[in-house]
Amino acid sequence: MVETAQEITKKSKSSFYYAFNLLPAEKRDAMNTVYAFCRKTDDIIDEGTEPAEIKYEKLRRWRLEFERAFSGHSEYTLLNKLGKTISKFDIPLDPFFELIKGMEMDLQNDRYKSFDDLQLYCYRVASTVGLMCIEIFGYKNPSTKDFAVNLGIALQLTNILRDISKDADRGRIYLPQDDLKKFSYSELEILNKVYNDNFKDMMTYEVGRAKRYFELATSNLDLDDKKTMFAARAMQHIYYKMLEKIIAAEYDVYNKNIKVSTFEKVGIALGVWAKYNLVY
Repeated sequence: MVETAQEITKKSKSSFYYAFNLLPAEKRDAMNTVYAFCRKTDDIIDEGTEPAEIKYEKLRRWRLEFERAFSGHSEYTLLNKLGKTISKFDIPLDPFFELIKGMEMDLQNDRYKSFDDLQLYCYRVASTVGLMCIEIFGYKNPSTKDFAVNLGIALQLTNILRDISKDADRGRIYLPQDDLKKFSYSELEILNKVYNDNFKDMMTYEVGRAKRYFELATSNLDLDDKKTMFAARAMQHIYYKMLEKIIAAEYDVYNKNIKVSTFEKVGIALGVWAKYNLVY
């Protein structure tokens, strides 16, 4: 049985599901379609144990099918629906191709030397999603694109900090090598999940960086666009809550399960929706 875009989104238990469940039906359907594309693209890389060359080939075919969907001729129903969504909301194509490049980076790299390198990765796998979404939400000010870019980086950095242990299990270290050196904390310590003062100092620094991107995103969002961006703002608040939980756990992401509960996600989404729909 072929899953619908809504089923893919709901099954993922992602914060996205709770953030845009309060959108009008047409926009909600479009968001589910975009998210399902992003989820399926990510799954090509993250699921299965095939060698990298097989995943490269799957990603190449997926890209070709995406291109065929522009004329409605993909073999995938999801991609044909996405093609219609792109046309309906006039979504630029570049973010979709950049997202695929971001997935390729996960096949090419399991380490990042500098934050500049990591920032490019964050842009490709997360900011691109924001740039797709804002076209569906609707906006007036060009600075909203900067909001999407910076929020995407903030969200991805938060994911990276939460998932340090899980990524280590797969041999991946997203924290920049420069930062490890700066705080005298080694790759081997990450892989062995050593929780010490150096790790806590490094995490304090990393959390501070993520917070700055959240703040930058907020500064880029004009008052006129806050109402239409309520779903993105809900995501912002949910992930900021996750950062606060990392701090409350004294940065021990190795031994503590850092998560925002479904109850909290629903409460945050409802609260943001009420603020921007009842006040403005």
